[in-house]
Amino acid sequence: MSKLLDTVRTEIFQAIETDQLTLPTLPEVALKVREKAEDPEASISELVKVISQDAALTARIIKVTNSPLLRAPQEVKDLSMAVSRLGMNYTANLAIGLAMEQMFQATSDIIDQRMRATWSSTTQIASISHVLAQKFTRIPADEVTLCALVHKLGVLPILTFAEERDDLIRDGISLDKIITILHPDITVMILKKWDFPEAVQDVAKSYQNFKAPVSTVGYTEIIRLASLIHYYGQKNLLARVDWKIVPAFTAIGIEPDPESEQIQEIISEAQQAQEVFV
Repeated sequence: MSKLLDTVRTEIFQAIETDQLTLPTLPEVALKVREKAEDPEASISELVKVISQDAALTARIIKVTNSPLLRAPQEVKDLSMAVSRLGMNYTANLAIGLAMEQMFQATSDIIDQRMRATWSSTTQIASISHVLAQKFTRIPADEVTLCALVHKLGVLPILTFAEERDDLIRDGISLDKIITILHPDITVMILKKWDFPEAVQDVAKSYQNFKAPVSTVGYTEIIRLASLIHYYGQKNLLARVDWKIVPAFTAIGIEPDPESEQIQEIISEAQQAQEVFV
């Protein structure tokens, strides 16, 4: 496995450096939304105009606003109402995150299934992250959710690379290990290319560093715990992590017991939140 990993690592990074393997680009609607959100002179109506050009994204944002995730006091029926309720920043972060889904597609059936499964697990981690941020921190939940939705983007180039390698497609176990080990560095490359803040890049770089001491709880610690909660009981390398060695649990104020009532409550709330991504 070590030899295969080294070979794949070298080939992937060489392919990226020589532009034979192209890193994903930020979806056009996400670019427009971010540009508008970063403009101090922009109004809610201008952001609404940009988002409304994408009917599917518009519907999703309205759905989120009416979901148990946000518990709107009255039904939101149109995009203007949704953006007014959420605010510019929350709407922009949500729109950028939701726009990512269109990137998780491939031409071959096996890789396409893997990409869709990756998006599904990503949204589940995002939902848990949202709940953790709301219940245990003062960090804006929309910022954490966006971080969660982009923290595994490095999986995409790896799967694109694997699409041309029969040996990797056939050896799912090795491919899983390669993804786990390589995706953080590639995610950072993508986020740098997209001009995402270093705090978001740090999530991808460090969320699997489970023994890291915690001085201040931030995006990384929340997504670290969300990942462990999500993968518990699954066939994944992260499912093997002993929660008791993870300082982030104590730092956030959660008992490191996957069977605890506290964890079950988080999972239950996250399952409701997950509905907005379906």
